[in-house]
Amino acid sequence: MTNHIQKYQRFLLLHGALILLMGFVLGFGFLFFLAGEIALWPIPGKIDYQMPGTYDAWRMAHMECITNGIMLWVLAALLPALNSIFKSLRWIAYMAAVISWTIVVASSIDPFFPEARGLTFNADTNAASDVAFFLFYPGVMLSFVLVIAIIVAILRSEPIED
Repeated sequence: MTNHIQKYQRFLLLHGALILLMGFVLGFGFLFFLAGEIALWPIPGKIDYQMPGTYDAWRMAHMECITNGIMLWVLAALLPALNSIFKSLRWIAYMAAVISWTIVVASSIDPFFPEARGLTFNADTNAASDVAFFLFYPGVMLSFVLVIAIIVAILRSEPIED
């Protein structure tokens, strides 16, 4: 395997691991939300505190991290195959990382701020939701660009003979 493939694999593996770690931390927030207190056995004591947010917001934030982190790891594994149909892997790796980070950061806003789902832009109502929207929007649009670019590149490439 060539060095440039390994360079982008390491990049994707690192960002996937960081996003997974973020998901694990958010998982504790989810746990504390469900429990209605902050307590970790065997650490003594507890803090009676109800984490803000909703069940759906915590679950979504936690699962977006898990899904996107694993997606980056899968993409790292697929880079050798993609190398045969793309001139450069750099933009694929960087675009995938940008997509993942925008989506996981945007989904992590909702548990902490009421009604900050980021589904629509409305400057008059909820600034946190608007921030989430403007993080989700490029991530979603770039997801389409990346997947369509892969489809087009595959269709344009020469089929491999048996």
